Amino acid sequence: MAVFTPVSEEDTRTLLADYSLGDFVSLRGIAAGIENSNFFLTTTAGEFILTIFEVLTAAQLPFYIELMHHLAGRGIPVPQPQTRLDGSRLFTLHEKPATIVTRLPGGYEPEPTTGHCGLTGQTLARAHLAARDFPIRQPNLRGLAWWEKTAPIVYPYMDQSTRAMLQAALAEQVEAASTPDWGSLPQGPSHCDLFRDNVLFAGTRECPQMGGFIDFYFAGCDHWLFDVAVSVNDWCIERATGTLIPPLADAWLQAYASVRPFTEAEHRAWPIILRGAALRFWISRLYDFHLPRPAQTLKPHDPGHFERVLSARTIGPIPALPGRA
Repeated sequence: MAVFTPVSEEDTRTLLADYSLGDFVSLRGIAAGIENSNFFLTTTAGEFILTIFEVLTAAQLPFYIELMHHLAGRGIPVPQPQTRLDGSRLFTLHEKPATIVTRLPGGYEPEPTTGHCGLTGQTLARAHLAARDFPIRQPNLRGLAWWEKTAPIVYPYMDQSTRAMLQAALAEQVEAASTPDWGSLPQGPSHCDLFRDNVLFAGTRECPQMGGFIDFYFAGCDHWLFDVAVSVNDWCIERATGTLIPPLADAWLQAYASVRPFTEAEHRAWPIILRGAALRFWISRLYDFHLPRPAQTLKPHDPGHFERVLSARTIGPIPALPGRA
């Protein structure tokens, strides 16, 4: 959500003419994230988010936009893409695809409690089930095929020991993907990037209320357990070490399983998928750190964080999924 493409007030007034969203009041860039240009847009009708897509193509975007539309229609708290006067939900701005969605209430919680973890786990399970009949299929574009393609690009920037660690972790994922268990894991549309800063909470810290899930632009069809692992690797850890915090992990996983119980194959795959979720973000952060794109307000993430998370999932304890005898 960095600002790669500037947008003027005149630009915004012109695009609002194609909506029934009231008159322009203000526009402010959002200085976070690394993929898209995002802006807080205020009109006389309410609060919205304007997003310009810097990497995704117009051909890829219907999956993300229509998935949010689908989930919102089933009561899942996600940004609602706004429909233009011609019935579309996408447009072109400065030769790039763009959209406007509703701005959800609340803010993100940097230090989640068991209450925040429980609400998030439960809501993700609801979202998975609600998306089962979503008709558009698109793979996770940052899945295993992307890891295999991108890892060799970042190897030259790594020392011998960390490169060997990455290569071993990638080999484990490639081998696991060829097993019968992998093919039997429940799957469907998944968020694939549900970090704590992609969930908003209203209420208070002691009594949080779910505001909603945001930033669906890494979503894709993948194993639901991978979606769970991505979240647990961020929500339920000691930041300094990447070690899992058992009470947070238990609250997150119990809440998810109360809506969608885990299968036997998921129980067996859990440790490897946790490592795969850490590997995915280690590779992407290495790539973004060493081969950055220019942006007005870019804040690159530390790739060493997910190196530590992967190490902790490799040598440290892993809490079992709930529900197994």
